[in-house]
Amino acid sequence: MKRMLFGLSLILVTSLSFAQKDAHQLSTHILDISEGAPAANVSIKLEKRNNKTESWEFVSEKLTEENGRVNDFLPAGKNNNGIYRFTFFVNEYYKEKGKETFYPFIEVVFEIKDEKHYHVPITLSAFGYSTYRGS
Repeated sequence: MKRMLFGLSLILVTSLSFAQKDAHQLSTHILDISEGAPAANVSIKLEKRNNKTESWEFVSEKLTEENGRVNDFLPAGKNNNGIYRFTFFVNEYYKEKGKETFYPFIEVVFEIKDEKHYHVPITLSAFGYSTYRGS
C-alpha cells in the first residue's frame, strides 16, 4: 500500500511539473559565467513591439529565482506572435556583489512566430554577455 501511494504521489508531482512547463510559452535564464552560478534576483522586463505606433508596450516585469530562471512569461495557448524585448537589469546584481559592470542593462530583441515554447537565456559576466534560443 505504501508503494502504491508513493507511486501515485510521484505520478502526481511529475504531471504537475510538466503541466507548469506547458502553461507558459516564454522563459529565460541568467547564468553568471564569472561566478559559475545562476544570477538570482535580477529584474527582467518584457515588452512587445507595437508595429503600428513603432513603440514598445509593457507586458510584465519579474525577478529571477534562486536558480536564475523565470519560467512564466506569456501564457501558452493564445496567439503571442510578435517582436519582444527582454531588458535584463544587471547593474543592481553587480552592485550587490561589489563589482563594476560595463553593462547597466542588457536588451535582447527576439520574435515569436508560432505557439512553440521559446527559451531566451543569457550567459553573463561583468564585461560581456551572450544569448541564444534555448529549449
